[in-house]
Amino acid sequence: MTFHERYVVGCAAVAVAALVTVSPTHAQAPTQPQEAALNAEAAQNDWPTYHGTYKSYHYSGLDQINTGNVKNLEVAWMHFPERATRGIQSTPLVLDGVLYYSGSYSRIWALDGATGKTIWSYTPELDEDLVSKQTHSPYNRGIAIGHGNLYVGTVDGRLIALDLKTGKPVWDTKLLDSKKMTVGFTGAPLVVKDKVIIGAQGGEWLYRGPIFGVEGKTGAKKWEFFTVAGTEEAMKTWGGDSWRTGGGGGWMPGTYDAETNTVWWGTGNPSPLYDWAGADWKKSGPRPGENLYTTSVIALDPDTGKLKFYHQELPHDAWDFDSAVGEFVMIDRGGKKLVVHANKGGYIFVYDRSNAKVENVWPLVKNINFVKSIDPKTGELIGRRDFAEGKVDPPLCPAIMGGISWNSGAYSPKNGLFYRIGQEWCMELTVEKTTPVLEPMAQLNIGATFKAVAPPDGPARGHLSARDPVTGAKKWEVNYKYPPLASVLATAGNLVFVPDAEGVVHAYNADTGEELWSRNNGMGHNAGIISYMAGGKQYIAVPAGWGSLVADEFVALYGEPFKSMSKNTGALVVFALRQ
Repeated sequence: MTFHERYVVGCAAVAVAALVTVSPTHAQAPTQPQEAALNAEAAQNDWPTYHGTYKSYHYSGLDQINTGNVKNLEVAWMHFPERATRGIQSTPLVLDGVLYYSGSYSRIWALDGATGKTIWSYTPELDEDLVSKQTHSPYNRGIAIGHGNLYVGTVDGRLIALDLKTGKPVWDTKLLDSKKMTVGFTGAPLVVKDKVIIGAQGGEWLYRGPIFGVEGKTGAKKWEFFTVAGTEEAMKTWGGDSWRTGGGGGWMPGTYDAETNTVWWGTGNPSPLYDWAGADWKKSGPRPGENLYTTSVIALDPDTGKLKFYHQELPHDAWDFDSAVGEFVMIDRGGKKLVVHANKGGYIFVYDRSNAKVENVWPLVKNINFVKSIDPKTGELIGRRDFAEGKVDPPLCPAIMGGISWNSGAYSPKNGLFYRIGQEWCMELTVEKTTPVLEPMAQLNIGATFKAVAPPDGPARGHLSARDPVTGAKKWEVNYKYPPLASVLATAGNLVFVPDAEGVVHAYNADTGEELWSRNNGMGHNAGIISYMAGGKQYIAVPAGWGSLVADEFVALYGEPFKSMSKNTGALVVFALRQ
């Protein structure tokens, strides 16, 4: 075990030690540091970080619930958050039998994992006027734990640390001038060694998409990396002053490779979202050039925030197919250390972990026409479509919602399969010239009007496929009338769980795709599902509650049940085996 790994384990142990006094009702022994190690493949009794572990498998090593008894799964308890505007979009965390999760407006709850009893809750004071002016707010997609604290970002530009035992604020650091730039934090932070790392909203906003490194114990900002023109090399890829309003933003959490002391992070699209330069985008239009480091995967030194290496998945992204979505799945294959990352455009990229050199690229979805293909050996875009001002014909595929969204896939080290949701839809698009609006506060800069439509090969739909993560070879697939927008969970019980858009949670045989169990929660899902152990019993926790920018498109595409589905309610539904 390296020094860095020992440090991470030690931090986790401190957090666990604090938790033992929180919930004396649990009879189990305190979690051992080895069991809470964040660099392990499988989440075990706990779910200590956003994707379960740093390897980002979204996989639980628990098998008390398995293919033989999953039919006996039933509701153990439920929790109903207050003010669940746009439902629940977060992924809960669990340490030593205590479940923590965030809701809209960055509200936090600490609950007894066996009973659902509230241990503490926290509601930050937010700038409500600012919140009302933000397009994506007020949802929150996740939290982080370390150093005896729980960390949450806010939509008015702050990172807050709460004492894990009491829920009392430890520090509150303002990182963004949200009143001016209209961006904040919606994604989960990531604890790496002594730092808490978090990326800002970006993309269509007129800012430079910073990622911050903050001292976990004090809240002091230690570094800031700009995803737009963050180095001299990158500055040369933005014509004129376009870098000043370039967008970017690492709005979802990355992960940490302890072996090389490297943080991997995905970045958002540039601004304006749609560019009217056509094929002359290198020299003309609103943002001439490749626009580094937008729509890229970047590798940062967590101690300094310095860039180690990168790969720009879509140079001069003209389609809003950013790389901020997609977990970084760390696997070893054929003597190589690889990382697998999903891009919003519908492609899966496979990289060498040491330098982000492309090892393979394969399509997850069928309906793609923004490029003819991507070279699987180099990552080069082949036959890209670049738009001039006016109507785009034929419609763009996939739609702005992406062939892949921000919800997480899962990887099972037990059978080597990667489970990912794909979305088959397109959109009618008219590109419009825009002028950046910065006063009195920055406004979205999209540069188009659009409407989601069905793809050429049938209705708009979704699918879950089980694939080889490196080659893309498909073993099985399950189709859905409506694309699921929630994350996927794989377990050592040889199960794959998918909460769908209609409100049904499905459990499948991980090897065959056979459906073994389902339960209707009564409202759509667009959050993260996890598994954990409390009091010697395995639980499956599923946040339910509908509402997001992608979910908003379902009414026009499908009508009911989404026309009548509430977007301002939510529930945390927790399942266990029937006694």
